[in-house]
Amino acid sequence: MRNSRNGTGPPKTIVFLAAPNTQILDVAGPFQVFVRAADLYIQEHPGRERPYKVVLASTSAQKAVLTNCGLVLTGTETYRTLQGPVDTLLIAGGSGLDEATRDKQLLAWLRRTAPRVRRSGSICTGAFLLAAAGLLDGKRVTTHWKWAADLAKRCKGAKVDPDPIFIRDGNTYTTAGVTAGMDLALALVEQDLGSALALRVARELVLYLRRAGGQSQFSTAMSLQASDRKQIEEIRAWALDHLDQNLPVEKLAAKAGMSPRNFARIFVKDTGTTPARFVERLRVEAARRRLEESPDKLEKIANDCGFRSITSLRRSFVRVLRVPPADYRHRFSESNTN
Repeated sequence: MRNSRNGTGPPKTIVFLAAPNTQILDVAGPFQVFVRAADLYIQEHPGRERPYKVVLASTSAQKAVLTNCGLVLTGTETYRTLQGPVDTLLIAGGSGLDEATRDKQLLAWLRRTAPRVRRSGSICTGAFLLAAAGLLDGKRVTTHWKWAADLAKRCKGAKVDPDPIFIRDGNTYTTAGVTAGMDLALALVEQDLGSALALRVARELVLYLRRAGGQSQFSTAMSLQASDRKQIEEIRAWALDHLDQNLPVEKLAAKAGMSPRNFARIFVKDTGTTPARFVERLRVEAARRRLEESPDKLEKIANDCGFRSITSLRRSFVRVLRVPPADYRHRFSESNTN
């Protein structure tokens, strides 16, 4: 009987399904994670079988897949020629998926295959193909933030969350854009072969092991609408460097040379959020990074990031990230990967 935790038993077949004009990193990044994990596993366990057989399968009749940057990936299969059990099926994103979502034979194959695999999922806009096959209905899913609203319109039966790096719902995994596929691949390797080996892969590929599902696709500073007003952009940059200070709207307005009322009105119009909410999210993000990367106590992190107390830090964390800071550190701190 196969032991999915230590890799004993027959190799798990990991299939990347890619359409013409696929995003090359959606395939090459996570593909390399699985391949390198298998290499390292064999080094540690001489004489055992490789834990993974990694396969690229095209959605067309051609084995080779033209990527959106012009390079050609020489696949070994098409989806029609795949044989034997598939352990993990991952759909790569790319502009060619528009045509693939209209391929009735491909969609029928996905509907037949998905229930038979241990886990299936998508990288970036690969979620649109799963949605077209009806495989995301009733599930919480994500995709690249730029296309999340479109996915929500096309797949009304799914709950689309544009924020996380990746989401697991049952045995279905969906990821954010591009490099998030590597985060997912590392998580799956950790699930199969343990944290120690996944950490070795992450270190060799210079990746974070636990930039995991609950973390945001983008920073607060990047996620808000840009403003054409120089005063607003300068205030946003200034606030990032002064989070340890008290930052009421009156202080921000004075820095911008505006009245508090006019500043608040313009800030909301230009950025889509209030000054207070913006500052809170900046502080939560700064604290989040400290929790991941440092051993500092919560009280110090709270003070350094401008929270009045641990209670205030906890309240903001739960409101913004839906998890208490202590729990967040337990899940994502680098010290927990060693």
